Amino acid sequence: MGLFDFLSDAGEDKVTETAEVSPQRVNQLREENIARMVTQLEDVDGAQVGIRVSGDTAVLTGSAPSQEAMEKIVLCAGNQYGIAQVDCQMQVDAPAGAEAPAPAAESTFYTVQPGDTLGKIAQAHYGAASKYMAIFEANQPMLTDPDKIKVGQSLRIPPL
Repeated sequence: MGLFDFLSDAGEDKVTETAEVSPQRVNQLREENIARMVTQLEDVDGAQVGIRVSGDTAVLTGSAPSQEAMEKIVLCAGNQYGIAQVDCQMQVDAPAGAEAPAPAAESTFYTVQPGDTLGKIAQAHYGAASKYMAIFEANQPMLTDPDKIKVGQSLRIPPL
């Protein structure tokens, strides 16, 4: 799929205390958090994801059951605090015994700008603000409320 750029400080920063931590430990913690976020996704059954973090770059390897699942996995990594780039080396493969998925159109990735709303983004991408729920649903569970998006956050804009 390729290399995606993200704002490294767009994710939620839950750190409340200061502590000395080695870069290797930070990488490990980010890998664990990305893996935890991936397990929360509903439509990634059958995904075999390898996650390696080095500094502000996450490298994803393995396979996903669909283009949509792969894109959501990329978002889990890219919207992680401290990650600026995701190198997606994954491929789309059907789970064992299942039919190969039909090739799907790739989604557009959009970085939220000041003043944006999902309606405004839907208007720009789909020509109708009323289609904002398609964007909201495509970005769950990263988004929990259609009225709460953050400047700098990357969103998946699926083809309709």
